[in-house]
Amino acid sequence: MKLHLDNKTVLVTAGSKGIGLATALGFHKCGAKVAICGRSQDSLDAAAAQMTGCLALTGDVSKSEDIDRVIQAVTEEFGGIDILVNNAGGPPPGLFEDLADEDWDQAIELTLKSVIRATRLVLPHMRSQKWGRIINISSSGVKQPVPGLTLSNSIRMAVLGWAKTLANQVAGDNILVNTVCPGFTNTDRVTQILEQQSAASGKSTDEIAAGIAAQIPMQRIGEPHEIANLAVFLGSEAASYITGTAIQVDGGSVQGF
Repeated sequence: MKLHLDNKTVLVTAGSKGIGLATALGFHKCGAKVAICGRSQDSLDAAAAQMTGCLALTGDVSKSEDIDRVIQAVTEEFGGIDILVNNAGGPPPGLFEDLADEDWDQAIELTLKSVIRATRLVLPHMRSQKWGRIINISSSGVKQPVPGLTLSNSIRMAVLGWAKTLANQVAGDNILVNTVCPGFTNTDRVTQILEQQSAASGKSTDEIAAGIAAQIPMQRIGEPHEIANLAVFLGSEAASYITGTAIQVDGGSVQGF
């Protein structure tokens, strides 16, 4: 199967670690020109060192001015963005009664508005060339809510509704919009969730991780590259008739059709 990613330009937000980095590496291996952004310069430097010609930019996707600056820099360097991978660390875990208005506001900026702002900026180039890919890294929580992730379960559903609506509006310009929904994956984000559950239950993080793995049909937590493989495929020409989807990569965890 030919992916035809040579000379395509991809921006992966929050691309210095975890699923974002694995996705950037996947596109790089397939010949794409890769740009990443993230908040930690050290993490960006380490990530960029793994990819020849990678453009690594500091930026916090919850801040509109950072998104503007990053996308302008990538456009100036590569001439435009063909593939946008909207990725960000998820909002913190918490029960509803423990969350204040400020927590909801911050989660909306991070999880919803970051995606809207970045996509708005890349669409004109994609429309002009009649080709583009918008790939959102979400969570299997949009298919089956994850206990304790009140903010994530709620706001990611808003992103999913937006993505499906946008997919219908831009399909005529050959711009495809899809969402990747990881299950439990070996990332810093899952480590945070395990620590939160450990504090609440008194169990060790290893015990909790083993319990989670036991409930997954494949009997293990996923790895970042396994999520990235789907994102790279959806960004390629091989996925030329797929849009408006939300596909889980979760080892069979979601118990629904």
